[in-house]
Amino acid sequence: MRALLLLLVVALGTVALPAGPASAHAALLGATPAPGSVVGSSPTEVIVTFSEPVTPVAGRVQVISPDGKRISDEATSSGATLRIPVRKADRPLGTYLVSYRVISADSHPVGGALTFSVGAPSTAPAEPGAAGIHRSVTLATPVTRFLAYAGLTLAVGPAIFLAVLWPRRRQRRAAALTAYAGLGLIGVATLGALWTQAPASTGAPLWDVSATDLGQVLSSSFGLILVARLALLGVIAGLLGPALRGTAGRVRGLTLIGLALAAMTTWPLTGHAAASPLAGVIVASDVVHIAAMAVWLGGLVTLTVFLLRRTHPRALGVVLPAWSRWAGLAVVWLVAGGVVQAVVQVGSIKALWETSYGQLLMAKVGVLAATLGAAAFARRMVQRKQVPAAGASRMRRLVALEVVATTVVLGLSAVLVQVNPGRSATVDQGAVRDNGISQTLTSPIYTLQFNIYPVQVGDNNTVHAFLYTPAGAPLPGKEWKVSARLLGQDVEPFSAPMLGLIPTHHALGALTFPLAGTYEIKFTVRISDLDQATVKTTIDVPASSATSTR
Repeated sequence: MRALLLLLVVALGTVALPAGPASAHAALLGATPAPGSVVGSSPTEVIVTFSEPVTPVAGRVQVISPDGKRISDEATSSGATLRIPVRKADRPLGTYLVSYRVISADSHPVGGALTFSVGAPSTAPAEPGAAGIHRSVTLATPVTRFLAYAGLTLAVGPAIFLAVLWPRRRQRRAAALTAYAGLGLIGVATLGALWTQAPASTGAPLWDVSATDLGQVLSSSFGLILVARLALLGVIAGLLGPALRGTAGRVRGLTLIGLALAAMTTWPLTGHAAASPLAGVIVASDVVHIAAMAVWLGGLVTLTVFLLRRTHPRALGVVLPAWSRWAGLAVVWLVAGGVVQAVVQVGSIKALWETSYGQLLMAKVGVLAATLGAAAFARRMVQRKQVPAAGASRMRRLVALEVVATTVVLGLSAVLVQVNPGRSATVDQGAVRDNGISQTLTSPIYTLQFNIYPVQVGDNNTVHAFLYTPAGAPLPGKEWKVSARLLGQDVEPFSAPMLGLIPTHHALGALTFPLAGTYEIKFTVRISDLDQATVKTTIDVPASSATSTR
Protein backbone atom coordinates (compact mmCIF):
# COMPACT_ATOMS: atom_id res chain seq x y z
CA MET A 1 0.00 0.00 0.00
CA ARG A 2 2.89 2.37 0.69
CA ALA A 3 4.22 1.73 -2.81
CA LEU A 4 0.77 2.35 -4.27
CA LEU A 5 0.46 5.63 -2.38
CA LEU A 6 3.87 6.67 -3.71
CA LEU A 7 2.74 5.95 -7.27
CA LEU A 8 -0.43 7.98 -6.82
CA VAL A 9 1.59 10.87 -5.39
CA VAL A 10 3.76 10.76 -8.53
CA ALA A 11 0.61 10.88 -10.66
CA LEU A 12 -0.73 13.91 -8.79
CA GLY A 13 2.68 15.55 -8.99
CA THR A 14 2.66 15.04 -12.74
CA VAL A 15 -0.60 16.98 -12.98
CA ALA A 16 0.94 19.87 -11.05
CA LEU A 17 4.11 20.03 -13.15
CA PRO A 18 4.33 22.52 -16.01
CA ALA A 19 3.63 20.91 -19.35
CA GLY A 20 6.83 19.73 -21.01
CA PRO A 21 7.37 19.65 -24.74
CA ALA A 22 4.89 17.28 -26.30
CA SER A 23 6.32 14.28 -28.07
CA ALA A 24 4.53 11.71 -30.16
CA HIS A 25 4.87 10.93 -33.85
CA ALA A 26 7.50 13.37 -35.09
CA ALA A 27 6.02 16.52 -36.63
CA LEU A 28 7.79 18.85 -39.05
CA LEU A 29 8.61 22.11 -37.26
CA GLY A 30 10.72 23.88 -39.85
CA ALA A 31 13.28 23.62 -42.60
CA THR A 32 16.10 25.55 -44.25
CA PRO A 33 15.26 26.67 -46.92
CA ALA A 34 11.79 27.31 -45.49
CA PRO A 35 8.86 25.40 -47.01
CA GLY A 36 7.33 27.40 -49.86
CA SER A 37 10.11 29.99 -49.82
CA VAL A 38 12.00 31.42 -52.78
CA VAL A 39 15.79 31.69 -52.43
CA GLY A 40 18.40 33.27 -54.65
CA SER A 41 20.73 30.30 -55.14
CA SER A 42 20.71 26.53 -54.89
CA PRO A 43 21.57 25.36 -51.33
CA THR A 44 24.33 22.89 -50.60
CA GLU A 45 22.37 21.38 -47.72
CA VAL A 46 18.73 21.09 -46.69
CA ILE A 47 18.07 21.03 -42.93
CA VAL A 48 14.74 19.71 -41.67
CA THR A 49 13.73 20.06 -38.01
CA PHE A 50 11.18 17.80 -36.26
CA SER A 51 9.44 17.82 -32.89
CA GLU A 52 11.43 14.84 -31.57
CA PRO A 53 14.53 12.82 -32.47
CA VAL A 54 14.28 10.99 -35.79
CA THR A 55 16.23 8.37 -37.74
CA PRO A 56 16.19 8.58 -41.55
CA VAL A 57 15.07 5.53 -43.51
CA ALA A 58 17.86 4.63 -45.91
CA GLY A 59 17.06 5.62 -49.48
CA ARG A 60 13.84 7.38 -48.50
CA VAL A 61 15.17 10.91 -47.92
CA GLN A 62 15.90 12.80 -51.09
CA VAL A 63 15.88 16.17 -52.83
CA ILE A 64 14.53 16.31 -56.39
CA SER A 65 15.63 19.19 -58.63
CA PRO A 66 13.25 21.10 -60.96
CA ASP A 67 14.24 18.82 -63.87
CA GLY A 68 13.20 15.71 -61.88
CA LYS A 69 16.68 14.45 -60.98
CA ARG A 70 17.74 13.30 -57.53
CA ILE A 71 20.55 15.60 -56.32
CA SER A 72 20.86 14.59 -52.65
CA ASP A 73 23.37 12.34 -50.88
CA GLU A 74 22.67 10.11 -47.87
CA ALA A 75 20.90 12.03 -45.09
CA THR A 76 22.10 12.06 -41.49
CA SER A 77 20.28 12.93 -38.27
CA SER A 78 21.34 14.48 -34.99
CA GLY A 79 18.51 14.43 -32.48
CA ALA A 80 15.52 16.19 -34.05
CA THR A 81 17.56 17.65 -36.94
CA LEU A 82 17.81 15.96 -40.33
CA ARG A 83 20.60 17.11 -42.66
CA ILE A 84 20.49 16.34 -46.38
CA PRO A 85 23.61 17.16 -48.48
CA VAL A 86 22.61 18.58 -51.88
CA ARG A 87 24.59 18.70 -55.14
CA LYS A 88 24.13 21.56 -57.61
CA ALA A 89 21.37 20.86 -60.11
CA ASP A 90 21.99 20.94 -63.88
CA ARG A 91 19.10 23.41 -64.13
CA PRO A 92 19.07 25.16 -60.75
CA LEU A 93 16.17 27.59 -61.30
CA GLY A 94 12.71 26.43 -60.32
CA THR A 95 10.94 24.44 -57.60
CA TYR A 96 12.66 21.68 -55.61
CA LEU A 97 10.94 18.81 -53.81
CA VAL A 98 12.25 17.49 -50.48
CA SER A 99 10.80 14.05 -49.77
CA TYR A 100 11.50 12.39 -46.42
CA ARG A 101 10.66 9.26 -44.49
CA VAL A 102 11.96 8.97 -40.93
CA ILE A 103 11.39 6.87 -37.82
CA SER A 104 10.28 8.96 -34.83
CA ALA A 105 11.43 8.31 -31.27
CA ASP A 106 8.27 6.32 -30.50
CA SER A 107 9.13 3.92 -33.40
CA HIS A 108 6.38 5.20 -35.71
CA PRO A 109 7.37 5.94 -39.33
CA VAL A 110 6.58 9.46 -40.55
CA GLY A 111 6.67 10.55 -44.18
CA GLY A 112 6.13 13.85 -45.91
CA ALA A 113 7.36 16.36 -48.44
CA LEU A 114 7.97 20.07 -48.80
CA THR A 115 9.04 22.40 -51.59
CA PHE A 116 11.15 25.51 -52.05
CA SER A 117 12.17 27.43 -55.14
CA VAL A 118 15.40 28.91 -56.48
CA GLY A 119 15.07 32.13 -58.48
CA ALA A 120 11.38 31.62 -59.29
CA PRO A 121 8.72 28.98 -58.72
CA SER A 122 8.00 26.34 -61.33
CA THR A 123 5.97 23.16 -61.50
CA ALA A 124 7.05 20.95 -58.60
CA PRO A 125 8.65 17.64 -59.63
CA ALA A 126 6.68 14.48 -58.91
CA GLU A 127 7.21 12.88 -55.50
CA PRO A 128 9.29 9.71 -55.93
CA GLY A 129 7.13 7.48 -53.75
CA ALA A 130 4.21 7.30 -51.39
CA ALA A 131 4.81 9.01 -48.09
CA GLY A 132 2.08 7.21 -46.17
CA ILE A 133 1.83 3.73 -44.71
CA HIS A 134 0.20 1.05 -46.85
CA ARG A 135 -3.25 -0.01 -45.68
CA SER A 136 -2.13 -3.63 -45.19
CA VAL A 137 0.51 -2.44 -42.71
CA THR A 138 -1.94 -0.12 -40.97
CA LEU A 139 -4.25 -3.07 -40.37
CA ALA A 140 -1.53 -5.53 -39.40
CA THR A 141 0.18 -3.35 -36.78
CA PRO A 142 -2.64 -3.32 -34.18
CA VAL A 143 -3.20 -7.04 -34.82
CA THR A 144 0.38 -7.85 -33.79
CA ARG A 145 -0.07 -5.66 -30.69
CA PHE A 146 -3.31 -7.40 -29.75
CA LEU A 147 -1.79 -10.88 -30.20
CA ALA A 148 1.16 -9.89 -28.02
CA TYR A 149 -1.19 -8.65 -25.27
CA ALA A 150 -3.28 -11.82 -25.59
CA GLY A 151 -0.18 -13.98 -25.32
CA LEU A 152 0.88 -12.08 -22.23
CA THR A 153 -2.42 -12.78 -20.47
CA LEU A 154 -2.37 -16.47 -21.47
CA ALA A 155 1.16 -16.84 -20.13
CA VAL A 156 0.88 -14.87 -16.89
CA GLY A 157 -2.56 -15.98 -15.65
CA PRO A 158 -2.08 -19.75 -15.71
CA ALA A 159 1.52 -19.40 -14.49
CA ILE A 160 0.44 -17.49 -11.36
CA PHE A 161 -2.37 -19.90 -10.57
CA LEU A 162 -0.18 -22.97 -11.12
CA ALA A 163 2.60 -21.50 -8.97
CA VAL A 164 0.60 -20.38 -5.93
CA LEU A 165 -3.19 -20.94 -6.21
CA TRP A 166 -3.73 -24.24 -8.00
CA PRO A 167 -5.86 -26.90 -6.20
CA ARG A 168 -3.74 -29.95 -5.42
CA ARG A 169 -6.07 -32.50 -7.01
CA ARG A 170 -6.61 -30.72 -10.31
CA GLN A 171 -4.74 -31.73 -13.45
CA ARG A 172 -2.05 -29.16 -14.35
CA ARG A 173 -1.15 -30.20 -17.90
CA ALA A 174 -3.72 -28.16 -19.87
CA ALA A 175 -3.06 -24.96 -17.90
CA ALA A 176 0.71 -25.43 -18.24
CA LEU A 177 0.38 -25.89 -22.01
CA THR A 178 -1.69 -22.69 -22.12
CA ALA A 179 1.11 -20.79 -20.37
CA TYR A 180 3.66 -22.05 -22.89
CA ALA A 181 1.25 -21.29 -25.74
CA GLY A 182 1.01 -17.75 -24.40
CA LEU A 183 4.79 -17.39 -24.54
CA GLY A 184 4.74 -18.76 -28.07
CA LEU A 185 2.03 -16.29 -29.09
CA ILE A 186 4.11 -13.41 -27.74
CA GLY A 187 7.05 -14.68 -29.80
CA VAL A 188 4.97 -14.94 -32.98
CA ALA A 189 3.50 -11.46 -32.43
CA THR A 190 6.98 -10.05 -31.82
CA LEU A 191 8.29 -11.57 -35.05
CA GLY A 192 5.23 -10.15 -36.78
CA ALA A 193 5.99 -6.70 -35.33
CA LEU A 194 9.58 -6.90 -36.62
CA TRP A 195 8.33 -7.85 -40.07
CA THR A 196 5.60 -5.17 -40.08
CA GLN A 197 8.06 -2.43 -39.11
CA ALA A 198 10.01 -2.96 -42.34
CA PRO A 199 7.20 -2.05 -44.78
CA ALA A 200 5.97 0.60 -42.34
CA SER A 201 9.38 2.23 -42.66
CA THR A 202 9.51 2.07 -46.45
CA GLY A 203 5.84 2.68 -47.25
CA ALA A 204 5.60 -0.65 -49.08
CA PRO A 205 2.80 -3.24 -48.71
CA LEU A 206 3.03 -5.85 -45.98
CA TRP A 207 4.27 -8.50 -48.40
CA ASP A 208 6.95 -6.34 -50.05
CA VAL A 209 9.87 -6.77 -47.64
CA SER A 210 13.51 -7.28 -48.62
CA ALA A 211 16.41 -8.64 -46.61
CA THR A 212 17.89 -5.14 -46.58
CA ASP A 213 14.69 -3.71 -45.10
CA LEU A 214 14.66 -6.35 -42.35
CA GLY A 215 18.33 -5.75 -41.65
CA GLN A 216 17.71 -2.04 -41.13
CA VAL A 217 14.86 -2.81 -38.72
CA LEU A 218 16.94 -5.33 -36.74
CA SER A 219 19.79 -2.85 -36.38
CA SER A 220 17.48 -0.06 -35.16
CA SER A 221 16.61 0.55 -31.52
CA PHE A 222 13.12 -0.84 -32.22
CA GLY A 223 14.56 -4.07 -33.58
CA LEU A 224 17.13 -4.48 -30.82
CA ILE A 225 14.45 -4.07 -28.14
CA LEU A 226 12.22 -6.69 -29.74
CA VAL A 227 15.15 -9.08 -30.19
CA ALA A 228 15.83 -8.61 -26.46
CA ARG A 229 12.19 -9.51 -25.80
CA LEU A 230 12.58 -12.72 -27.79
CA ALA A 231 15.72 -13.60 -25.82
CA LEU A 232 13.97 -12.98 -22.50
CA LEU A 233 11.05 -15.15 -23.62
CA GLY A 234 13.48 -17.99 -24.35
CA VAL A 235 15.07 -17.74 -20.91
CA ILE A 236 11.66 -17.57 -19.20
CA ALA A 237 10.45 -20.64 -21.09
CA GLY A 238 13.53 -22.53 -19.94
CA LEU A 239 13.02 -21.64 -16.27
CA LEU A 240 9.23 -21.89 -16.12
CA GLY A 241 8.76 -25.67 -15.75
CA PRO A 242 9.22 -26.02 -11.96
CA ALA A 243 6.99 -22.99 -11.34
CA LEU A 244 4.18 -24.56 -13.36
CA ARG A 245 4.58 -27.74 -11.29
CA GLY A 246 4.42 -25.72 -8.09
CA THR A 247 7.95 -26.73 -7.06
CA ALA A 248 9.93 -23.58 -7.90
CA GLY A 249 12.11 -22.26 -5.09
CA ARG A 250 12.19 -18.68 -3.91
CA VAL A 251 15.25 -17.74 -6.00
CA ARG A 252 13.81 -19.19 -9.21
CA GLY A 253 10.47 -17.50 -8.54
CA LEU A 254 12.04 -14.09 -7.98
CA THR A 255 14.21 -14.57 -11.07
CA LEU A 256 11.14 -15.34 -13.18
CA ILE A 257 9.35 -12.26 -11.86
CA GLY A 258 12.36 -10.07 -12.69
CA LEU A 259 12.66 -11.53 -16.20
CA ALA A 260 8.93 -11.09 -16.80
CA LEU A 261 9.05 -7.43 -15.76
CA ALA A 262 12.10 -6.89 -17.98
CA ALA A 263 10.21 -8.41 -20.92
CA MET A 264 7.17 -6.22 -20.21
CA THR A 265 9.41 -3.16 -20.29
CA THR A 266 9.94 -3.75 -24.02
CA TRP A 267 6.35 -2.70 -24.75
CA PRO A 268 6.60 0.91 -23.53
CA LEU A 269 10.14 1.23 -24.88
CA THR A 270 8.78 0.74 -28.42
CA GLY A 271 5.79 3.05 -28.03
CA HIS A 272 4.64 6.49 -26.94
CA ALA A 273 6.09 6.15 -23.44
CA ALA A 274 9.70 6.24 -24.64
CA ALA A 275 9.14 9.63 -26.35
CA SER A 276 6.99 11.17 -23.60
CA PRO A 277 7.80 13.87 -21.08
CA LEU A 278 8.90 12.23 -17.80
CA ALA A 279 9.78 9.15 -19.86
CA GLY A 280 11.09 7.18 -16.86
CA VAL A 281 7.85 7.64 -14.92
CA ILE A 282 5.70 6.80 -17.94
CA VAL A 283 7.70 3.66 -18.80
CA ALA A 284 7.44 2.47 -15.19
CA SER A 285 3.70 3.17 -15.01
CA ASP A 286 3.17 1.40 -18.34
CA VAL A 287 4.97 -1.70 -17.04
CA VAL A 288 2.75 -1.61 -13.93
CA HIS A 289 -0.33 -1.19 -16.13
CA ILE A 290 0.61 -4.10 -18.42
CA ALA A 291 1.58 -6.40 -15.56
CA ALA A 292 -1.65 -5.72 -13.66
CA MET A 293 -3.66 -6.30 -16.84
CA ALA A 294 -1.91 -9.63 -17.45
CA VAL A 295 -2.49 -10.80 -13.87
CA TRP A 296 -6.16 -9.79 -13.80
CA LEU A 297 -7.27 -10.88 -17.26
CA GLY A 298 -5.01 -13.94 -17.24
CA GLY A 299 -6.47 -15.01 -13.92
CA LEU A 300 -10.02 -14.55 -15.22
CA VAL A 301 -9.25 -16.71 -18.27
CA THR A 302 -7.75 -19.41 -16.03
CA LEU A 303 -10.81 -19.43 -13.79
CA THR A 304 -13.23 -19.54 -16.72
CA VAL A 305 -11.48 -22.24 -18.75
CA PHE A 306 -9.98 -24.51 -16.09
CA LEU A 307 -11.30 -24.07 -12.56
CA LEU A 308 -14.91 -22.91 -12.25
CA ARG A 309 -16.51 -25.88 -14.01
CA ARG A 310 -14.93 -29.02 -12.54
CA THR A 311 -13.34 -27.93 -9.29
CA HIS A 312 -14.82 -29.17 -5.99
CA PRO A 313 -16.78 -26.44 -4.15
CA ARG A 314 -14.50 -26.80 -1.11
CA ALA A 315 -11.44 -26.12 -3.25
CA LEU A 316 -13.16 -23.11 -4.82
CA GLY A 317 -13.97 -21.89 -1.32
CA VAL A 318 -10.23 -21.67 -0.71
CA VAL A 319 -9.03 -20.52 -4.14
CA LEU A 320 -11.58 -17.81 -4.88
CA PRO A 321 -11.07 -15.64 -1.78
CA ALA A 322 -7.31 -15.71 -2.37
CA TRP A 323 -7.79 -14.85 -6.04
CA SER A 324 -10.22 -12.10 -5.11
CA ARG A 325 -7.51 -10.39 -3.09
CA TRP A 326 -5.01 -10.79 -5.92
CA ALA A 327 -7.51 -9.43 -8.44
CA GLY A 328 -8.42 -6.46 -6.24
CA LEU A 329 -4.75 -5.50 -5.90
CA ALA A 330 -4.19 -5.95 -9.65
CA VAL A 331 -7.14 -3.68 -10.45
CA VAL A 332 -5.82 -0.96 -8.11
CA TRP A 333 -2.41 -1.05 -9.79
CA LEU A 334 -4.05 -1.22 -13.24
CA VAL A 335 -6.02 1.96 -12.58
CA ALA A 336 -3.07 3.72 -10.92
CA GLY A 337 -0.74 3.00 -13.85
CA GLY A 338 -3.41 4.08 -16.31
CA VAL A 339 -4.01 7.36 -14.47
CA VAL A 340 -0.32 8.30 -14.62
CA GLN A 341 -0.19 7.60 -18.35
CA ALA A 342 -3.44 9.40 -19.09
CA VAL A 343 -2.36 12.53 -17.23
CA VAL A 344 0.81 12.84 -19.31
CA GLN A 345 -0.38 11.52 -22.66
CA VAL A 346 -3.75 13.30 -22.86
CA GLY A 347 -2.29 16.62 -21.76
CA SER A 348 -5.54 18.57 -21.28
CA ILE A 349 -9.18 17.98 -20.41
CA LYS A 350 -10.49 19.12 -23.80
CA ALA A 351 -8.16 16.67 -25.56
CA LEU A 352 -10.39 13.89 -24.19
CA TRP A 353 -13.11 14.77 -26.71
CA GLU A 354 -11.18 16.77 -29.30
CA THR A 355 -8.58 14.14 -30.23
CA SER A 356 -8.85 10.55 -31.46
CA TYR A 357 -6.55 9.48 -28.64
CA GLY A 358 -8.82 11.00 -26.00
CA GLN A 359 -11.95 9.50 -27.55
CA LEU A 360 -10.43 6.01 -27.66
CA LEU A 361 -9.21 6.44 -24.10
CA MET A 362 -12.69 7.37 -22.88
CA ALA A 363 -14.15 4.35 -24.68
CA LYS A 364 -11.56 2.14 -23.01
CA VAL A 365 -12.32 3.65 -19.59
CA GLY A 366 -16.06 3.15 -20.17
CA VAL A 367 -15.68 -0.55 -20.96
CA LEU A 368 -13.27 -0.95 -18.05
CA ALA A 369 -15.73 0.71 -15.66
CA ALA A 370 -18.48 -1.70 -16.70
CA THR A 371 -16.07 -4.61 -16.25
CA LEU A 372 -15.13 -3.43 -12.78
CA GLY A 373 -18.82 -3.32 -11.90
CA ALA A 374 -19.18 -6.99 -12.80
CA ALA A 375 -15.96 -7.75 -10.91
CA ALA A 376 -17.25 -5.98 -7.80
CA PHE A 377 -20.45 -8.05 -7.88
CA ALA A 378 -18.44 -11.26 -8.22
CA ARG A 379 -16.22 -10.20 -5.33
CA ARG A 380 -19.25 -9.72 -3.08
CA MET A 381 -20.40 -13.22 -3.98
CA VAL A 382 -17.02 -14.59 -2.93
CA GLN A 383 -17.02 -12.63 0.32
CA ARG A 384 -20.54 -13.90 1.16
CA LYS A 385 -19.45 -17.46 0.31
CA GLN A 386 -22.20 -17.91 -2.23
CA VAL A 387 -20.04 -19.54 -4.90
CA PRO A 388 -19.79 -23.15 -3.64
CA ALA A 389 -23.58 -23.34 -3.54
CA ALA A 390 -26.06 -22.49 -6.30
CA GLY A 391 -24.16 -19.31 -7.18
CA ALA A 392 -21.42 -21.15 -9.07
CA SER A 393 -23.26 -20.83 -12.39
CA ARG A 394 -23.79 -17.10 -11.88
CA MET A 395 -20.12 -16.70 -11.00
CA ARG A 396 -19.12 -18.41 -14.26
CA ARG A 397 -21.31 -16.02 -16.24
CA LEU A 398 -19.89 -12.99 -14.45
CA VAL A 399 -16.30 -14.09 -15.00
CA ALA A 400 -17.03 -14.87 -18.67
CA LEU A 401 -18.51 -11.37 -19.02
CA GLU A 402 -15.34 -9.89 -17.50
CA VAL A 403 -13.19 -11.87 -19.95
CA VAL A 404 -15.17 -10.63 -22.96
CA ALA A 405 -15.14 -7.02 -21.76
CA THR A 406 -11.43 -7.00 -20.96
CA THR A 407 -10.73 -8.54 -24.38
CA VAL A 408 -12.45 -5.48 -25.86
CA VAL A 409 -10.21 -3.31 -23.65
CA LEU A 410 -7.16 -5.13 -25.06
CA GLY A 411 -8.37 -4.42 -28.59
CA LEU A 412 -8.82 -0.72 -27.82
CA SER A 413 -5.35 -0.67 -26.24
CA ALA A 414 -3.83 -2.22 -29.37
CA VAL A 415 -5.36 0.58 -31.47
CA LEU A 416 -4.60 3.29 -28.91
CA VAL A 417 -0.85 2.75 -29.03
CA GLN A 418 -0.90 3.55 -32.78
CA VAL A 419 -2.71 6.89 -32.32
CA ASN A 420 -0.95 10.17 -31.63
CA PRO A 421 -1.40 11.10 -27.94
CA GLY A 422 -3.71 14.00 -27.17
CA ARG A 423 -0.77 15.86 -25.67
CA SER A 424 0.75 16.18 -29.16
CA ALA A 425 -2.19 18.20 -30.51
CA THR A 426 -0.36 21.50 -30.00
CA VAL A 427 2.69 20.12 -31.80
CA ASP A 428 0.55 18.96 -34.73
CA GLN A 429 -1.17 22.34 -34.90
CA GLY A 430 2.22 24.07 -35.03
CA ALA A 431 3.69 21.70 -37.56
CA VAL A 432 4.93 23.30 -40.75
CA ARG A 433 2.91 22.47 -43.84
CA ASP A 434 3.86 23.38 -47.36
CA ASN A 435 0.62 25.21 -48.01
CA GLY A 436 1.75 27.84 -50.47
CA ILE A 437 0.71 28.10 -54.12
CA SER A 438 2.65 28.87 -57.28
CA GLN A 439 1.30 29.77 -60.72
CA THR A 440 2.47 31.17 -64.05
CA LEU A 441 0.36 33.90 -65.71
CA THR A 442 0.85 35.34 -69.20
CA SER A 443 0.06 38.58 -70.98
CA PRO A 444 1.01 39.85 -74.48
CA ILE A 445 4.05 41.71 -73.10
CA TYR A 446 5.32 39.54 -70.23
CA THR A 447 5.10 36.23 -68.32
CA LEU A 448 4.71 36.44 -64.55
CA GLN A 449 5.46 33.65 -62.07
CA PHE A 450 4.22 34.15 -58.52
CA ASN A 451 4.25 32.37 -55.20
CA ILE A 452 2.06 33.06 -52.14
CA TYR A 453 3.04 31.47 -48.84
CA PRO A 454 1.17 30.61 -46.76
CA VAL A 455 -2.39 30.87 -48.05
CA GLN A 456 -4.51 31.35 -44.93
CA VAL A 457 -6.98 33.70 -43.32
CA GLY A 458 -5.17 36.66 -41.77
CA ASP A 459 -2.07 38.62 -42.64
CA ASN A 460 1.54 37.62 -43.36
CA ASN A 461 0.70 35.92 -46.66
CA THR A 462 3.98 36.69 -48.45
CA VAL A 463 3.87 37.24 -52.21
CA HIS A 464 6.89 36.74 -54.51
CA ALA A 465 6.58 37.67 -58.19
CA PHE A 466 9.08 37.17 -61.03
CA LEU A 467 8.83 38.81 -64.44
CA TYR A 468 10.03 37.38 -67.77
CA THR A 469 9.71 38.23 -71.42
CA PRO A 470 7.44 35.98 -73.50
CA ALA A 471 10.65 34.25 -74.62
CA GLY A 472 11.65 33.52 -71.01
CA ALA A 473 14.40 36.10 -70.35
CA PRO A 474 14.35 38.09 -67.06
CA LEU A 475 12.43 41.35 -67.52
CA PRO A 476 12.89 44.31 -65.11
CA GLY A 477 9.67 45.77 -63.75
CA LYS A 478 9.34 49.50 -63.05
CA GLU A 479 6.17 49.38 -60.96
CA TRP A 480 4.39 46.44 -59.32
CA LYS A 481 0.97 46.13 -57.69
CA VAL A 482 -1.08 43.18 -56.44
CA SER A 483 -4.77 43.25 -55.52
CA ALA A 484 -7.32 40.74 -54.20
CA ARG A 485 -11.12 40.59 -54.30
CA LEU A 486 -13.30 38.09 -52.41
CA LEU A 487 -15.78 36.64 -54.89
CA GLY A 488 -19.41 36.15 -53.91
CA GLN A 489 -19.20 38.53 -50.95
CA ASP A 490 -19.97 42.22 -50.59
CA VAL A 491 -16.39 43.03 -49.60
CA GLU A 492 -14.36 45.82 -51.16
CA PRO A 493 -11.28 44.73 -53.12
CA PHE A 494 -7.93 45.66 -51.64
CA SER A 495 -4.54 46.24 -53.20
CA ALA A 496 -0.95 46.46 -52.03
CA PRO A 497 2.22 47.76 -53.68
CA MET A 498 5.09 45.40 -54.24
CA LEU A 499 8.73 46.25 -53.62
CA GLY A 500 11.11 45.62 -56.47
CA LEU A 501 14.21 43.67 -55.43
CA ILE A 502 17.55 42.78 -56.89
CA PRO A 503 17.47 41.14 -59.39
CA THR A 504 15.07 43.73 -60.77
CA HIS A 505 12.71 41.15 -62.26
CA HIS A 506 11.76 40.08 -58.69
CA ALA A 507 9.25 41.87 -56.41
CA LEU A 508 8.02 41.18 -52.88
CA GLY A 509 4.69 42.00 -51.24
CA ALA A 510 2.08 40.74 -48.77
CA LEU A 511 -1.66 40.11 -48.72
CA THR A 512 -4.21 39.95 -45.92
CA PHE A 513 -7.18 37.64 -46.43
CA PRO A 514 -9.96 38.68 -44.01
CA LEU A 515 -12.26 35.71 -44.70
CA ALA A 516 -12.08 32.22 -46.13
CA GLY A 517 -13.31 31.87 -49.69
CA THR A 518 -12.36 32.26 -53.34
CA TYR A 519 -10.30 35.36 -54.19
CA GLU A 520 -9.49 36.92 -57.53
CA ILE A 521 -5.80 37.90 -57.53
CA LYS A 522 -4.58 40.57 -60.00
CA PHE A 523 -0.99 41.59 -60.73
CA THR A 524 -0.43 44.89 -62.55
CA VAL A 525 3.14 45.46 -63.72
CA ARG A 526 4.51 48.45 -65.66
CA ILE A 527 7.65 47.65 -67.62
CA SER A 528 8.12 51.06 -69.31
CA ASP A 529 6.55 54.48 -69.45
CA LEU A 530 3.99 53.23 -71.95
CA ASP A 531 3.76 49.46 -71.42
CA GLN A 532 1.68 48.04 -68.62
CA ALA A 533 -0.47 44.90 -68.33
CA THR A 534 -2.64 43.14 -65.78
CA VAL A 535 -2.87 39.36 -65.28
CA LYS A 536 -5.26 37.59 -62.94
CA THR A 537 -6.20 34.22 -61.46
CA THR A 538 -8.31 32.85 -58.61
CA ILE A 539 -7.20 31.03 -55.47
CA ASP A 540 -9.08 29.40 -52.62
CA VAL A 541 -8.29 30.54 -49.08
CA PRO A 542 -9.60 27.86 -46.71
CA ALA A 543 -10.44 28.09 -43.05
CA SER A 544 -8.01 25.18 -42.47
CA SER A 545 -4.44 24.70 -43.58
CA ALA A 546 -5.26 22.97 -46.88
CA THR A 547 -5.10 25.06 -50.05
CA SER A 548 -6.15 24.69 -53.63
CA THR A 549 -6.06 26.75 -56.82
CA ARG A 550 -8.29 27.15 -59.81
